[in-house]
Amino acid sequence: MKKLPVGIQSFEKIRTDNFYYVDKTPFVKKLVDEGGGYFFLSRPRRFGKSLFLDTLRQAFLGKRELFQGLFLENNWDWSKKYPVVYISFGSGVIRSLDELVETFFSILRRHADEYQISYQEKLPNKRFEELILRLNEKHNQKVVVLIDEYDKPILDNIHRPELAAEIREELKNFYSVLKDADPYLKFCFLIGVTKFSKVSIFSGLNNLKDITIHPAYATICGYTQEEFENTFADRLEGIDLSEVPRWYNGYSWLGEPVYNPFDILLFLDSREFRPYWFETGTPTFLIKLLLARKLNVAKLEKLEVGDELLESFDVDRIYPETVLFQTGYLTIKGTRRRGSLTKYILGFPNLEVRTSFNNFLLNTFSDLPTKEEHYDRIYEALEEGRPEELEEVFKVIFAGIPHDWFRKTGLEEYEGFYASVFYAYFCGLGLDVRVEEATNQGRLDMAVLFEGRCYLFEFKVVEDEPEGKALLQLKEKRYYEKYQEKCEKIWLIGVEFSKRERNIVSFKVEEVSISLS
Repeated sequence: MKKLPVGIQSFEKIRTDNFYYVDKTPFVKKLVDEGGGYFFLSRPRRFGKSLFLDTLRQAFLGKRELFQGLFLENNWDWSKKYPVVYISFGSGVIRSLDELVETFFSILRRHADEYQISYQEKLPNKRFEELILRLNEKHNQKVVVLIDEYDKPILDNIHRPELAAEIREELKNFYSVLKDADPYLKFCFLIGVTKFSKVSIFSGLNNLKDITIHPAYATICGYTQEEFENTFADRLEGIDLSEVPRWYNGYSWLGEPVYNPFDILLFLDSREFRPYWFETGTPTFLIKLLLARKLNVAKLEKLEVGDELLESFDVDRIYPETVLFQTGYLTIKGTRRRGSLTKYILGFPNLEVRTSFNNFLLNTFSDLPTKEEHYDRIYEALEEGRPEELEEVFKVIFAGIPHDWFRKTGLEEYEGFYASVFYAYFCGLGLDVRVEEATNQGRLDMAVLFEGRCYLFEFKVVEDEPEGKALLQLKEKRYYEKYQEKCEKIWLIGVEFSKRERNIVSFKVEEVSISLS
């Protein structure tokens, strides 16, 4: 049985030390055959980006022995070898502009040692340009430039906007070398987590082709279901192959959905369903951004955005929807056309991200040592068909949220905040939660489907005293009619929150007779 390549980014190590490898080399040939020579790819962290970049490096260096038995072995011109400039910002954390500049120099010194050249220029961007020219001259061959984690120095400081902006400008100056070096370049590939606008980072690189959401490259990183089952066939005995995709598959970039390799490799190692990928990162900055922008977390189930929001990221204008997609917490669930515009429907990719993100959201609100107890009481109330018991549980939950959260954000007037807390608890339990489902009378705020029972929620924020409008709207709009064929029992639950009390002031429950028409 082969070894699982958890966290290994070296193509050479994987190919020489008996590790599993999912053959992504067809994409190497496809990129080169495509022409143009300048490519950009954005994918979330721990998605195999660095491994693919190293695969490209070994191919251009002519290491045919590493590709035995793979697609590229017989589909590549191994008679040609190219000098490769490989730049990675993946290791360590850049905490200042000085550290970034020293990192530039360190990378350039390593290349000078490797290729036995010396520099005359003093500035890092000029040395970068000099490196390309000298390699071209020395080897009488065009140069390949591969840049890994091009955006990490910025993301390391995203919580410090002024420093992040300074680092962005320094990177822009460094990358601008690629424009004038075009006559000496064979191929250029940049990868990272986020996609910055061409104006802000890649000024002048008009020929840079973004393949992030190109359907033909949707599976360039990650494992498809077929790749997973074929490559790891000898490890799948006794594994529920219907449960694995529910937990870990579902990342999509307008093509076949894929698994995050990090998740799959750790799952195969332990054979336990756990949020492996989610546990490696803490989206604190994202949660705070969501609350600051008053984005209803419940709407993340089915969020609709346009091209400009899906792809645009910059220090000066950070949209939570953009960051959620680019960092992998949301993925593309579908598209629809609006005239000449394409709208993208985003949602959580799988159970791991959905439950873990909402659990983290709850932990961010406050330190809730009784959260597990709340989960138990909520689950029992839904399981036993006693939704009226949810009122007391959620009153305790809202009472436990520090007033500081409201003071800083004005959340007491924000209906979406209260709905988000309900939603986060239901999702944290892994329940079937549906938000803003369309009916012929309008959109229902939230539905929770649980073992043949349907709990339909409408939320309202009132000035002080309850008004009874939430339950009234549920009844008048007859939202329950959509669920009569799906559910053995249906409950309408109207919840009203007071701006002053910052808590529930009305929790009305009414069971619907299925015989109603």
